[in-house]
Amino acid sequence: MHSLSSVLLVEDNADDADLIAYAFDKAGIANPLLTFADGEAAIDFVEGRPPYDDRSRHPLPGLILLDLKLPRQSGFEVLRAVRANLLARHTPVVVLTSSNQDSDIRRAYELYANSYLVKPVSRETLLGMVRTLDAYWIRLNRAVRA
Repeated sequence: MHSLSSVLLVEDNADDADLIAYAFDKAGIANPLLTFADGEAAIDFVEGRPPYDDRSRHPLPGLILLDLKLPRQSGFEVLRAVRANLLARHTPVVVLTSSNQDSDIRRAYELYANSYLVKPVSRETLLGMVRTLDAYWIRLNRAVRA
């Protein structure tokens, strides 16, 4: 991922989204964090539908952090849309959810999620997880550019 690429966070729980943004800040991650609270808005962004149709103003993210339990369209539907989109299909998608159910884990990987993480309970554990995300997915990983 390019070090200046945005990270798309799809998370409907405002407290969780705030905690993740806090962890990004504490970890010193400078990449812009774009947050969407429902799956439909995230799909509109990935698909480049209005009001996100100007890719010079709304470029595709370099990484997607995706909750599964979302209003309007589920995380599984977002993942399916990302993988079906010719420009976005190679974007790394890390499922970041509270579900530890084997069926959700299996389904996410069947839809080609790159990783599946269960949200930690404590701030410190979340901060450690975000630092690991930064090290691997933002700094070290090399992705196909659209």
